[in-house]
Amino acid sequence: MTLTQKLINDGNDTVDEMLAGVMAAHPDHLWRPDHAPRAVIARHGPREGKVALVIGGGSGHEPTFLGFVGKGLADAAAIGNVFASPPPQPVMDAAMAAHGGAGVLFMYGNYAGDVMNFDMAAEMLEMEGIETRTVLTTDDIASAPREARDKRRGVAGNVFIFKAAGAAADLGLPLDEVERIARHANARTYTMGVALSACSLPQTRRPNFDLPAGEMEIGMGIHGEPGIRREALRPADAVTDEIMDAILSEMAAAPGDRVAVLVNSLGSTPLMELYILHARVNARLKAAELEVHRTLVGPYCTSMEMAGASITIMHLDDELQRMIDHPCDCAMFRQG
Repeated sequence: MTLTQKLINDGNDTVDEMLAGVMAAHPDHLWRPDHAPRAVIARHGPREGKVALVIGGGSGHEPTFLGFVGKGLADAAAIGNVFASPPPQPVMDAAMAAHGGAGVLFMYGNYAGDVMNFDMAAEMLEMEGIETRTVLTTDDIASAPREARDKRRGVAGNVFIFKAAGAAADLGLPLDEVERIARHANARTYTMGVALSACSLPQTRRPNFDLPAGEMEIGMGIHGEPGIRREALRPADAVTDEIMDAILSEMAAAPGDRVAVLVNSLGSTPLMELYILHARVNARLKAAELEVHRTLVGPYCTSMEMAGASITIMHLDDELQRMIDHPCDCAMFRQG
């Protein structure tokens, strides 16, 4: 099998070398404790009396997670190896550095390794007298049926869900309220994607699944988890229609309702193709008489160099619109 080509040094050093480059590029936004190189802290986010929002997960999804650390969004992130959960210690290190005395909210995608390690960190923090809550993101509608939503994966919808929770924390709301808004945001966020090619891990440089040329997989996860089905690649409008049919059916919005939209690259899909998808998304929303309040197009939650895209729709209400509009200033995402 031919090895993939990557601009790296030693595959085993990829995450730490990436973090060194990130810290050198964004010193005004980020810092790391000397004893905790996998804990990334917002330079201007944490403050006394504020709920600390700590996110995290495996590397390889950049700008998720570390790119969303900054004032108005996440206070810290714990960084794992590629597609692997961070161990409990960097999670605890991130929380301790961000803690301002008002409790800690952990947010991350619903994956078994993340749940285990963040739960262990939460127990360690509780032993230190720090109240900790957890909200799992479960926006991937392809990964489990509607009646089993708590089993779904968290994918690109993280961007909107983290944004809402980060705004609530930045506004000085108490832990109960920040947790409630985070759960509310998650419940009203819907994502579905399509993969066109595999990605490869830096250590192996071999595709992590086999997807023949000319085929696509609807609903594939951001680590290569199986989707709904494989079939011949179809035109962009047809793919978009299938995704939007599924999202609109589950969202059950009324004419005049407002939404936020994300058309996300899984890694190697270029902006040209994303905007073709977005043209159809926008047409479908207009046909449904829904008002688009905010749109993001680009690589926001990637899967290394995987080709493909996902579409996320957040069903806004007045509260979520305020949270989405709240200013933030992160290393890789700014608003307001």
